[in-house]
Amino acid sequence: MPTFQADEAQSYEQRITRLIPGYDLLHELTAAQLKTLLPDEATILVIGAGTGKDILALAQLNPHWRFIAQDISEDMLAIADQNFTNLGLSSRVTIVCGELEPNLGHIDAALCLLVMHFLPDNGDKQALLKTIRAQLPNRAPLFLADLMASETEFERESQLVACRELGLTEVGEQRMRHNLQHEFFALDRMRLAELLEHTGFGVPHYYFKALGFTGIVCRAE
Repeated sequence: MPTFQADEAQSYEQRITRLIPGYDLLHELTAAQLKTLLPDEATILVIGAGTGKDILALAQLNPHWRFIAQDISEDMLAIADQNFTNLGLSSRVTIVCGELEPNLGHIDAALCLLVMHFLPDNGDKQALLKTIRAQLPNRAPLFLADLMASETEFERESQLVACRELGLTEVGEQRMRHNLQHEFFALDRMRLAELLEHTGFGVPHYYFKALGFTGIVCRAE
């Protein structure tokens, strides 16, 4: 699981839009659904909050929402904390540095976007989902986006073509190609549904698909 330290943390927001086709759209669609589902007074858990981009956008969407920003990267959260301070949002955000733990208080929804494909399916994915479920009351939504297993024999190569069009350099492409083959642990739809069921979530509903990157929403049951 990468921790995105130092320069990687500083350059993350510039790099990620070249690595994931539809990155901004994924977040816009997630935010629209949260706006539809949640009341004005709500707390949102953001797993893998990074530099806080999700929270910055959501905080502007609703001035009353509160957030828990969790990440294992101290450097990423330091950037997020400065961003929250600059925009006067610090009082609305609780920062949790380290592994996700239970008992964070009442949470109305959880986001886990582009995190789980870093975890092998050796019990680590299931453990994360189980911990998220323990935070949520029944019927609370989980928004999960992940790299999924290829559905065609050309999907991975098409991802790289799309990334090049987004400005990915040749060096970046080689690194991404390596990561796709050796560093990411993508699930197919059946296995994802199985893990969700085993950890106390309902049927996943798909709301975003950009080649291998997929977004789903499901409810705690």
